[in-house]
Amino acid sequence: MAARNGPDSFGWVSRGIHWLMALGLIGALAFGSYLARIEPSFDTLWMYGAHKSVGITLLVLVLIRLAWHRFSPPPVAISAGIPGWQVRAAAWSHRLLYLLMVLVPLSGWVGSSGTGIPTVIFGQITLPAIAPATEFWDTAGFTAHSVLTKALFALILLHLAGALSHVVLHRDATLRRIVRGR
Repeated sequence: MAARNGPDSFGWVSRGIHWLMALGLIGALAFGSYLARIEPSFDTLWMYGAHKSVGITLLVLVLIRLAWHRFSPPPVAISAGIPGWQVRAAAWSHRLLYLLMVLVPLSGWVGSSGTGIPTVIFGQITLPAIAPATEFWDTAGFTAHSVLTKALFALILLHLAGALSHVVLHRDATLRRIVRGR
C-alpha cells in the first residue's frame, strides 16, 4: 500500500488524513453546536478547552493536508459521463471546503483571543492571542465562527451528497478510491 497518491489512486496518507479530519470535523461541529446552546460556567470551562484543542488540531491537519497535496498531488477527479458544470462545481466546493477548514478554527481563535481567555491546547500549550482582548474582537470572531461553521456544515452535506451520487448515479470509483485507495 503506497503512502503517496498515484495518478488514479489515493495513498494511505491522504486517505488517513481525510478520514481523521472527517471524524474530527463532524465531532467538532456537533460539540460546538452543543456548546453554543449551554450557559458557560466554571463547570463547563473544560469543554471549551477541549473544543479549542480539537479545532486547532484540525487546523494543523488541514495545513499538513495542503502541504501533502503539494508533495503528492491527489489523483485526477473521475469525470467521465458527468456534466461539466458538476465537475466545476465539485472543484469549487473542494476549494471552499479547504478555505473553510482554515477559516473556521482561525475565527474561533480570534473570538477566543477577544475574550481574553487564553487558548490552551490539551492543557499543555498556550497559544498566543491573535486579536486584542476587546468586545469587538470577541463578538466579531465568534459571529464569524458561527456563520462559517454553518457554511462548513452545509458544504460537508453537499460533499456527502456528491460522494453518494458517484456511487448511486454514476457508479464510478470515486468513493472507493478514498476508502480503499483504488
